[in-house]
Amino acid sequence: MISYQLNEEGVRPWGKWQVIGVGKGYIVKKLQILPKASLSLQMHHYRAEHWVVVKGKAHVQVGEKEFDLTKGMVVDIPKKTKHQLENLSNQPLEVIEVQMGKILNEEDIVRFKDLYNRVEKGY
Repeated sequence: MISYQLNEEGVRPWGKWQVIGVGKGYIVKKLQILPKASLSLQMHHYRAEHWVVVKGKAHVQVGEKEFDLTKGMVVDIPKKTKHQLENLSNQPLEVIEVQMGKILNEEDIVRFKDLYNRVEKGY
């Protein structure tokens, strides 16, 4: 189940996203993360993700590991794995996110920690 349209956009407290590709079992988004902003510590039951940093420096948590990524570096996030993406710098961060799975929508987010006090979602 895919609930996104090509060129669809969303604004979040951490920045914004835009859908740049949609196909059977996958969605490609461009994420723009504001300086000093962070996505929630979260996981997904039905999708895996692949992140590619295209601008800036990302601080990433995948499972129990934390590390930094710079332009051209990638990370894979298996489904049911806690993960977080942060921009600790004073410069914008851009990441290409490829979501892969049977269910691809905003309802498949379970939040564990969130700077913006958003409520947990999930199935």
